[in-house]
Amino acid sequence: MRIGIVGAGQLGRMLAQAGGPLDFTFTFLDPSESACAAPFGHQLRADWNDTRALAALTDAADVVTFEFENVDPEALARIGAERPAYPPAKALATSRDRWVEKSLFASLGIPLPPIARVDDQAGLDAAVADIGLPAVLKTRTLGYDGKGQKVLREAADVVGAFQELGGVPLILEGFIDFDHEVSVIAVRGRSGETRAWPLAENEHRQGILHRSTPRPGHPRQAEAERYATQVMEALDYVGVMAFEFFVTTDGLLANEIAPRVHNSGHWSIEGAVTSQFENHLRAIAGLPLGDTERLVPCAMLNLIGAMPSADALLALPGARLHDYGKAPRPGRKIGHLTLLAASDEELERRVAAAEALLVNQLG
Repeated sequence: MRIGIVGAGQLGRMLAQAGGPLDFTFTFLDPSESACAAPFGHQLRADWNDTRALAALTDAADVVTFEFENVDPEALARIGAERPAYPPAKALATSRDRWVEKSLFASLGIPLPPIARVDDQAGLDAAVADIGLPAVLKTRTLGYDGKGQKVLREAADVVGAFQELGGVPLILEGFIDFDHEVSVIAVRGRSGETRAWPLAENEHRQGILHRSTPRPGHPRQAEAERYATQVMEALDYVGVMAFEFFVTTDGLLANEIAPRVHNSGHWSIEGAVTSQFENHLRAIAGLPLGDTERLVPCAMLNLIGAMPSADALLALPGARLHDYGKAPRPGRKIGHLTLLAASDEELERRVAAAEALLVNQLG
């Protein structure tokens, strides 16, 4: 089967790596001259919304998907009129706009932190008066890895904050008291079949995901799967979707969805019976979904900014290194490390050794 992918970054790269054993071939649309997925298929080097390039991608594929949300939903809808395109344009449009996304959660009865729509400074002032401080101000579109947002802790932080974030539509979200953050990676096939991997406990540093650890038997697993299934059914979703939550004493509060394979599911490549990447391909191709059970205790660590010595990383017991082949840059995800172990206790020792190495290598 021929798979077209809008975007040719590390997610496209790992999708293609998972598709090789299934005898899938890949065509990527990406303007980058150094796209890290390019060696694993054919790259159409053009803008993601280039009309001719989108037509060429459509002609080269039996089914089309995307690896990130910057593509215009209308462009995806045009592809969908010619070829199966998953996830659907409606899901992309929803996830790109935080207000639309959170309005969907609310309509489905999924709990979420207090939020307000902000269209100007006066609206921000009113929202702060209603929700209170501290709170976080976020752009409605195109923010990721801590970008496009500002934490408001005191009244002085509110002054001019609307223009500081670009004078674009925003949302204000109240701070909540939570124990930890989790994400559920779920997948829905063309037939409506759904599966989910164990909840992953996530640790962020400087707004970027640092570590994800799957926790089979997490007490909020069923709750997270129920919410994810509600959203996927509402969007007539096909493919893998990530749903991030805050864990509180009263249950889960929704944070956001990502309509694609997700960083917090990278552990599944070595740590699950079927990886998120293979199951995404199975879903969009109309194939049966694979088992999502975790095989052994494991954790994923992002490699950010610069790549440490491969020799040092691979010398760690139970280590599996993924180098994305990307140029070093501060704050850039250039690889990840998965650590496997026979027990939770052994896993924590191995993670500690890896983190010490990363500190020594990267400073």
